[in-house]
Amino acid sequence: ARAIEIAERTLGENHPDVTTSLNNLALLYKTQCRFREAEPLYVKSLKILQRSFNTHPAVLTANLNNLASVYANQGYYKEAEPLYKQALAITERSKDKSSLDVANSLNNLGELYKAQGRLSEAESLCLQALAMNKHSYGDHHPAVSKNLNTLAFLYKEQGRLNEAEDMFAKALEATKQN
Repeated sequence: ARAIEIAERTLGENHPDVTTSLNNLALLYKTQCRFREAEPLYVKSLKILQRSFNTHPAVLTANLNNLASVYANQGYYKEAEPLYKQALAITERSKDKSSLDVANSLNNLGELYKAQGRLSEAESLCLQALAMNKHSYGDHHPAVSKNLNTLAFLYKEQGRLNEAEDMFAKALEATKQN
């Protein structure tokens, strides 16, 4: 909180560099499951970044994803979904997009759909994310392992236990190779 006060006093309340301090404190609160305290910090940071003309797309999408995850963790799915979709749209149209950013946004939205019980939509998005990451990074990358685990939990929830077991085994193998 002190760092935020100093940054706001020095740079001005709406300076884009203030968002670093806002996000750091919000991340701490989020990690501690203090979502109600994290939320206003992420909201303030996002508003500053959206008004800034030189905000890098990756910074903006990270903020959108962070705020969306705070909402999702509290069960506020209607609030989370448009933020995840906006992050996905930004990463897809970004000039310097990486498939990792797009795949991460797909996976985040897929996890939200899974939490809502929208399992076929979740599976489709998670499979797209997995395919992108495998194509870009091979079978043994942390992002691939994350995608495999997401799919494994999805299949487990659907009662597709053999497929879940297969995905968990592949995720473990990908982790061992890193």
